[in-house]
Amino acid sequence: MLLHQSNNLAFFTPEESNSLGALFFETGISAGFPSPAEDFKQQRLSLDKELIKNKEATFFARVNGQSMIGAGLDDNDLLVIDRSLEPSNNKIAVCFLDGEFTVKRLKVDRDEVWLQPENPNYPIIKITSENNFIIWGIVTNVIKKV
Repeated sequence: MLLHQSNNLAFFTPEESNSLGALFFETGISAGFPSPAEDFKQQRLSLDKELIKNKEATFFARVNGQSMIGAGLDDNDLLVIDRSLEPSNNKIAVCFLDGEFTVKRLKVDRDEVWLQPENPNYPIIKITSENNFIIWGIVTNVIKKV
């Protein structure tokens, strides 16, 4: 369900699912030489159980923009955001800054906070007392199409 649409992010809530999950192969898929097929055991895996630790505090948001491409967050990727996690230095956070949502890496030094993009074409943002600023949640996973 779409909750909010801004210039940089579109927010969604997880939906209830009674699915048993998709088939999961316990043995890793080799990116080198093929491994024997008899090693594969089928199980079921629920992405909800893998990606969502605190359902009431978890949201999804779709990225719009290129400011975090160095961190592997590309335009149209889906972020998993947990609002129950404590923000800390070097975490990637969804922040509300002066009326707009943005996703950036947190840089905290003593009493100062910066929002660090992961693209040199975007400026580092220093948070001051004049900003309307809230750390909205911490990004825990990114889902991307290949």
